[in-house]
Amino acid sequence: MPTKVVRQTVDLSTYPDLLVLYLGMRVNHLYGIRTFFSFGRKISESVAGKPDGLLLHEPVYYSFFPMNMGMRQYWRDLPSLLEFARSEPHRQWWLDFLRDSGGTGFWHETYSVKGGMEAVYDDVPKPIGFGRFAGVQRARGPMFGSAARLGRGEVGGAAAIGEKELYDS
Repeated sequence: MPTKVVRQTVDLSTYPDLLVLYLGMRVNHLYGIRTFFSFGRKISESVAGKPDGLLLHEPVYYSFFPMNMGMRQYWRDLPSLLEFARSEPHRQWWLDFLRDSGGTGFWHETYSVKGGMEAVYDDVPKPIGFGRFAGVQRARGPMFGSAARLGRGEVGGAAAIGEKELYDS
């Protein structure tokens, strides 16, 4: 018996600066399972604090082998997201991860209603997402921070973790 489709949509006009992020953590080595679960708890606690500008946080399961799970987040605007990224404890977690990925890989892709998309893949051994068709390159210089990759460097200023801080420490 056919079922009637209930078709719905949304009016996003009240969110002119909306950003959508897909984030994921991939287990690259068996010992990465520990890192994976420790970050899961940290992120859950962080979003439970309802950071200003975070409209919605949803878990997403990409694959079970290799284990690649993450989240989808909706942010009111880029300044709110960048403020959160630069705040503690997020900033310290990110710096610690970039110094030692603990057997995992991390990635995110950002989509902006204002236009622009960007991505970063840290210790992700096989291209995924944009990287599968657009190719990957080193995240250095103007490609280091997400605001610059979005073409919105004027909004965000410096990256949450500076390139010099990461590579010269």
